[in-house]
Amino acid sequence: MTYKPSSPAEELVLLDRELVRLDARRAQLLRRRAWLTAALHAQRARYARPSRDARPAPGWAPPAGVRPRSGPAGWAPAAPAAGPGTASGSPGAQHVLLVLGGLLLAVAAIAFTLFSWGEMGIAGRATVLAAVTAAALAAPVPLLRRGLVATAESVAAVALLLTVLDAYALRAAVVPETDGAGYAALAAGVLAAGWTVYGLGLGRLRLPLPAAVVAGQFPLVLGVWAADGSALLIGWALLATAAGGVLPAVRARGLAVRITAWTAAGSSWGAGLLIGVGQSLRANGASDAAGPGALLLAAAVVALAFGWRATREAAVTGGAVAGLAAVAGVGGVLRTEVTWSWAVLAYLLCAAALVPVSRIKAVPRPVRTGLLGTSAAVTGVSVLAVLPAASVAVVAPFPVVTGVWSGAPRGVRDVAGGAGAWPDAVSVPVVLLVVAVLLAAAYASLVQAGRPRTGWPAVAGACALGLAATAVPVLLMTADVPYAVALAVDALLVAALLAVAVAVPRVPRGAAGTALGCAAAGAVHTGLLALAAEPATYAVLGVLLVLFAGAAARTEAVADRAVAVVLAVLCALALALAAGASLGLGAPRTAVVVLAVPAVAVGLGPALRVPTAVVPLEAAGAFCAVVACGLSVTDGPYLALVLALCGVLAAATAVRPERRPASGWVAAVLFTLAAWVGLGALGVTHPEAYTLPVSALACAVGHLRRRTDPQASSWVAYGPGLAVTLVPSLLAAWVDPHWQRPLLLGLAALAVTLTGAVHRLQAPLLLGGGVLALDALHELAPHVAQVLDALPRWAVPALAGLLLLAVGATYEQRLRDARRVRERIGRMR
Repeated sequence: MTYKPSSPAEELVLLDRELVRLDARRAQLLRRRAWLTAALHAQRARYARPSRDARPAPGWAPPAGVRPRSGPAGWAPAAPAAGPGTASGSPGAQHVLLVLGGLLLAVAAIAFTLFSWGEMGIAGRATVLAAVTAAALAAPVPLLRRGLVATAESVAAVALLLTVLDAYALRAAVVPETDGAGYAALAAGVLAAGWTVYGLGLGRLRLPLPAAVVAGQFPLVLGVWAADGSALLIGWALLATAAGGVLPAVRARGLAVRITAWTAAGSSWGAGLLIGVGQSLRANGASDAAGPGALLLAAAVVALAFGWRATREAAVTGGAVAGLAAVAGVGGVLRTEVTWSWAVLAYLLCAAALVPVSRIKAVPRPVRTGLLGTSAAVTGVSVLAVLPAASVAVVAPFPVVTGVWSGAPRGVRDVAGGAGAWPDAVSVPVVLLVVAVLLAAAYASLVQAGRPRTGWPAVAGACALGLAATAVPVLLMTADVPYAVALAVDALLVAALLAVAVAVPRVPRGAAGTALGCAAAGAVHTGLLALAAEPATYAVLGVLLVLFAGAAARTEAVADRAVAVVLAVLCALALALAAGASLGLGAPRTAVVVLAVPAVAVGLGPALRVPTAVVPLEAAGAFCAVVACGLSVTDGPYLALVLALCGVLAAATAVRPERRPASGWVAAVLFTLAAWVGLGALGVTHPEAYTLPVSALACAVGHLRRRTDPQASSWVAYGPGLAVTLVPSLLAAWVDPHWQRPLLLGLAALAVTLTGAVHRLQAPLLLGGGVLALDALHELAPHVAQVLDALPRWAVPALAGLLLLAVGATYEQRLRDARRVRERIGRMR
């Protein structure tokens, strides 16, 4: 709260005390300002002194985050006085000048060497080379002593370029007949050694040592090339160069040297690896592949050595590329001893061998992570390589659809149309099973390590299960087992998968879902395979029906139960279709047999102990009813029968209170459609035959609605039912040349109108009156036209005038009558 003095004297005392406090605070701030000003002036003077060893600092600037106030009381930094050692301009401008100067000197040196060298004698050449190179190499020494490091770097760069030009000039003038590659190798080695000594002698220069590292990448490679070495030897030279570059990369102090060394070593290693991979893929035998394999293994050792000492991210990369090199080397040797179809398995086994290596505790954890990543990547590529052949084996039974019950073949391969390329695909199921075993082992290892069964363990388990399930039909197809054996094994596979699916929660949720999906796919595969023989069709479909029904009863997961119920109903549908085909029934008659499936579903619904299975069962039954309607759509009487039977099933479902609202309307619609289809099949064309049953049913329902709810509107209760018959009949009456329909329609409309008036119902009154008026207009129109035609032409305007006069004279009364009629109609329901 703000204190308010009670008298002027008390307020005066408070003001005096506040002024004294403000004066004390002002004095304190002035003393602090004086001290800060003195300190800043001293700092400016200290930075402004010239220095022999370093460039003077720029002018004083206020500390970070401080902004001086403008005005007379503010302060601003003063520019330092220029001293004898002060550089002109900013450091950026100085660097630009130094770079330009160095480039000009380099261009001049190159031009001199290329164009003016031949005009001088040998003594002059030697003198110029010795003098210029020595001067350039010695110039950085005094520059560094004076603290001009940037200038010294520029001069050193020119000096290094001069040594390269000296090497070129020496060969051109003294030993022009020497082999170019050999001389380049020797020159690169000498320059690398010289630059290393020079860089170590002048430690403050940052350019010579990285340049020496770059030059050191060429002597060994160029030497092997000069000796006409093979590509494999060049790969070994690159690998040796990369291994030698690891030492400066690890031990060097300067960041530029380490970055250059790592980059150069990685480039040399990568080039050697590419050569090894290329030679391994081109090898035609084990002896030819042994050399590239050894090179790749050596590259793996170098990568491991790199990952052993590198940071975490680099170690993961080193482990990954080391594993890749090892797999390529060993797999390349194994590949030459097998056919190309088994080469995928060879590389896969090499990748699997990396898993035990990654468990060695002595290996750093990031390196082990990289090895596991390589193993996983090679495994994934192996699966992708055999996936097309596996897909062909899985969908091989589809051609049976064109020759249903043509006879059981001897071997399962005959279902797919013969032998084809199946003998070359024997390795496909082996690869799938090996990958499934690896994934299962990974899942077991993760679970034993205490990891939860969700996430990556669940993914590993689900993939293992899916691959194993895919491998079985592929194995049966490639082995060309007998037809009956293939059916039995496929059925057992579906049973095993369903057993896994119902084992939740002992099995992870993802693995259970994968098992159920694979069981569904296996059921489709087995069912199509069984279509080759009639007995096999009934046996397989019956077994599948029992399996899926049992799975629906045993599983605890709601989604899995729903899927199993739907699959069981579909198996029953397939059995019904097969029964119709066996009995020689056509499609319309088979529809009646198919309706047995939804009938059983409707009967089982109330008896199920598991409520969550009722909705999938009824939905699958409704699908079967739709299939039955589709089968009978070409035959009108059978379609009417099927629709009526579907209506009976819907009405039976509506007996249950929880299904009554929806199923009751569905039953009414189905019965109506059945009646319409039946009438259409009998050739009935009168619209009243189609609409009167609907109107009667709708009005009956509306009457029941009015009895339970007297406040309900007549438009809701009776409007739709009356309109369904009156409107189509009125349209038919207007185009009917006979008198019976208009007369009957008029009588019906009159009855409806009177009923509405008696019971004070708005909808019957207005609908009946409107239809009656339009019907009367239609009937009287010809006679009115004849009367008007017989009258003279002036009679019509005269009658219109008399009518207007009568209305005008009694306008107020007519208006009151219209309002009274509107009010009475509005009070109706």
